[in-house]
Amino acid sequence: MTYQTASIANQAKLRIGNAVFFFISGFSYASWASRIPTIQTQLHLNEAQLGLVLFALPIGLILMLPFTGRLLSIYNGRVVLLVGALIINVVLSMIGFAQTVWELVITLFCLGAARNLFNISVNAQAVAVQKLYDKSIMATFHGIWSLAGFAGAAVGYVMVYYGIVPKYHFLAVSMAMILFSLYFFRHTMDDKPMPQPKRKPFALPEKSLLNFSFICFASMACENTMYDWSGIYFERAVHVAKSSATAGFVIYMTAMTAGRFVGDRVINKFGLQTVLKLSGVLICVGLLIAALLPYLIPCSIGFILVGLGVSCIVPMVFQMAGKSTTMSSGSALAAISTVGYIGFLLIPPFVGFVAQAFNLRWSFGIVALFGALVVWLMRQSRSATA
Repeated sequence: MTYQTASIANQAKLRIGNAVFFFISGFSYASWASRIPTIQTQLHLNEAQLGLVLFALPIGLILMLPFTGRLLSIYNGRVVLLVGALIINVVLSMIGFAQTVWELVITLFCLGAARNLFNISVNAQAVAVQKLYDKSIMATFHGIWSLAGFAGAAVGYVMVYYGIVPKYHFLAVSMAMILFSLYFFRHTMDDKPMPQPKRKPFALPEKSLLNFSFICFASMACENTMYDWSGIYFERAVHVAKSSATAGFVIYMTAMTAGRFVGDRVINKFGLQTVLKLSGVLICVGLLIAALLPYLIPCSIGFILVGLGVSCIVPMVFQMAGKSTTMSSGSALAAISTVGYIGFLLIPPFVGFVAQAFNLRWSFGIVALFGALVVWLMRQSRSATA
């Protein structure tokens, strides 16, 4: 099937099929994340030990990045997508059976590698499906991922409430997600690979994609900072009760999810460049409000602005990268993600160092500069299309 010959009915099926794989990605990952406290208790890990163990996942993810791009330039994208979906769910089922710390480390490393393979390939599919449409649909795919995250977390809560051990929880989720993967595989894009010149494993993206890579870096740095520190900020800077501190994270996540579902409509009306600049402004203003006015109402408003700001940046950057004429979508996304995930991994620890030296308000004020960086980079970019 080519982009030109896809009928309206086939377009709808491809869009639904790709949306299902985004749901599988979000649900599977949230299922694991929802049981981290249980696994910590089972293996008798303190916070420091748990932090070291969890670091195995991003290491696996980073190390797999160059290989994912290469695989997508050699093999049909839908095949890589299916393999990634199957592997990530098989590995998920194995996590619950880990009896020692080293078994958990190894399975988490594999989960990170599989997650990278799956996520890059599903985004490459999304870019291919996007080419069938004149209007933007990318943000909605990421909204479905966020919604699946909420659903996975809710199921995890039910499992904890009824005392279901992780191995049975993960096994049930894995079997269901594998069945979904096999059934909806037929509704994925037959995306032929584009031969690529040989590159160094961790080479920087080509010059035309560098601005997009740094925008991705800035956005993912802010995104993971909010994942890791929003609840703590509500507790230590806003001084809410410890039992209510998670409200900061919930407010941020709700705003980000909502932003992804309305994002395509806004992008179609105002254009990618305008929405990217606005997103940077929202991040900067939101974090500055939280830093300068550490009170419940202003900080909540700030977190809402940050959630809306980061919601569509990565989908928009991936959409623009998919228009590259010199690289396949998979290779372009892998190259950009390499830079983006550096921000995702490095900036949250930096926030902790600054908070230790000064306080969390200083940290959030500094991270606000990444929002300004997005605006500046978009003004410098000449290859973006409105």
